[in-house]
Amino acid sequence: MADADIAVWAHDAALLRDTVREAGALALSLFRTELKNWTKGAASSPVSEADIAVNDLVERRLRAATPDYGWLSEESVDDDTRLGKQLVWIVDPIDGTRAYLAGREDWCVSVALVAGSAPVLAAVFAPATDEYFFAVRGRGATHNERPVCAAAGTELDFSRVAGPKPLVQRLSPSSEEITLHPRIGSLALRLCRVADGSLDAAFAGGQSRDWDLAAANLIVQEANGRMTALSGDAIEYNRREVVHGVLVAAGQDRHSRIVEHFRNHQLP
Repeated sequence: MADADIAVWAHDAALLRDTVREAGALALSLFRTELKNWTKGAASSPVSEADIAVNDLVERRLRAATPDYGWLSEESVDDDTRLGKQLVWIVDPIDGTRAYLAGREDWCVSVALVAGSAPVLAAVFAPATDEYFFAVRGRGATHNERPVCAAAGTELDFSRVAGPKPLVQRLSPSSEEITLHPRIGSLALRLCRVADGSLDAAFAGGQSRDWDLAAANLIVQEANGRMTALSGDAIEYNRREVVHGVLVAAGQDRHSRIVEHFRNHQLP
């Protein structure tokens, strides 16, 4: 890491930390209130006025301070100029909107700074449970300012695995029914549970977007874990196509075992 990069990222890290904290406070102030909400896209994804308000706050703060950076957010119209930017903010103002609107606590604000195609700064804040995950590339990951580390080992305790059951079932050595960890509404938060060792592994079943993944990816990586496509290929961000296929996150040894298993079997 060059000295110039360290200086820039130190400034941006402070900006990111404060902005996401403020965004989480705004989301929490609107949580469990009467909100207008609607659906968008072919998948009928929910969106609410809280998503828009948080997105607007994050965009104002980050873009005013870093006008030369690109921008990609779930709740903003995509602008192709981001493709020519070396540094791009990737934002999910409320990840887990269904959980948020249902009054559950498993939602978060998720923001990453991507350099080239890989995240270099990441913040995932779940204000309803006061959990703040943060990472700087090469500097480790923290949960409420305490260092975190993915669970070691290669064994598979399915009660400590989260993801689509038909996919995870294929890891079982028998045809017996398995019991997974209860569903976590936010994908970013699900992945961060791998980083802090609460889960042994987590899967994304396909159709996730850059904004669901970028921040959690760095947090897992900096917690001595790995997060990749099920093939083991690295995830690349800020491409024209922001949709990703099946992904897995786990501690390094367990991740290797899972990827090897699927390499030896037909991928979904």
